[in-house]
Amino acid sequence: MKIFARIRFYYSAFVIALIVSIMIPFLKLFPKKKWAILHYGNRAMMALMFAKIERVGEPDPNAKLYLLNHQGIVDIITMEALLPINLNWVAKRELFEVPWFGKLLKNAEMIAVDRSDKRGLIKLLKDVKHSIEELKRPVALFPEGTRAKDQKLLPFKEGARFIAQKLNLIVQPVVIVGSKRVVNEHDQTSIGGSVRVIFLPSIDTSKASENCYEGLRETMQKRIDLELSESETRR
Repeated sequence: MKIFARIRFYYSAFVIALIVSIMIPFLKLFPKKKWAILHYGNRAMMALMFAKIERVGEPDPNAKLYLLNHQGIVDIITMEALLPINLNWVAKRELFEVPWFGKLLKNAEMIAVDRSDKRGLIKLLKDVKHSIEELKRPVALFPEGTRAKDQKLLPFKEGARFIAQKLNLIVQPVVIVGSKRVVNEHDQTSIGGSVRVIFLPSIDTSKASENCYEGLRETMQKRIDLELSESETRR
């Protein structure tokens, strides 16, 4: 079983690399079709990895900032495959220098954040504002700041709260469960199955209380725990 999971991991890695290498020039050649290239390219990835997406709840059409838990690259692939909109992902600047994936981020004009720069948060605020107001692209962000090794949420960074409250954004938290079964980058295994994407009720930060961000992590963790518990029951 372990050998098969390892073989499947390398197959999935090949699929991702292949589709990314196809999307990179298309993003450059057809800049007005970026959302379609990313949407259908990532749908192709999920299909070729024999992974299904189960949506729970409804994405808020008025949401300008999506906050997601982060397990690995499949989280991004799943959201892009699921939502036919021009999402703008926030990623650390180092990822823009990674071969293949970095080129994809650059050609898709995603938002880079430099954590080593004290002025990085101000630049991020400006970039998010430009994306939402000028480019009409909602932003997706991982408030943990990095991927977690399991389904226990890491402490949330203050950047997401700062951006949401400064810009008075409508924020929709999203819980993703099962992505690590499709591709586990830590163990280099792939079991496959379904990825569940749960859209939780959105928050209008212009009307919400000052401490609404503090309770968000707890709300998301409870939903993750519930999904994992129900998943064990179904098996």
